[in-house]
Amino acid sequence: MNNNPQLTDQDIMNDLLAMEKQIASAYNTGITEASCQNLRKTLTDNLLDTQQLQYTIFDTMKRKGWYQTKDAQDQDVNNAKSKYTNIKNEL
Repeated sequence: MNNNPQLTDQDIMNDLLAMEKQIASAYNTGITEASCQNLRKTLTDNLLDTQQLQYTIFDTMKRKGWYQTKDAQDQDVNNAKSKYTNIKNEL
């Protein structure tokens, strides 16, 4: 008898998503701390690839019903856009 719990596809996808988020965070930290332009470009390229992979995993999970989201109200989206545009303009 096998007493080892088996990982489901959903478990694996959850783990992959968490790892991609951590990898993206690490690349972002590296970019902000790197002084060498070649290294910054490499890290930025890797970050973009990681973000795309993270979205692919997220989208797959969402389509399978493994990651629940709710749509934001238009007013909430507009408020967030205004808030961050104002912050950017103040810098």
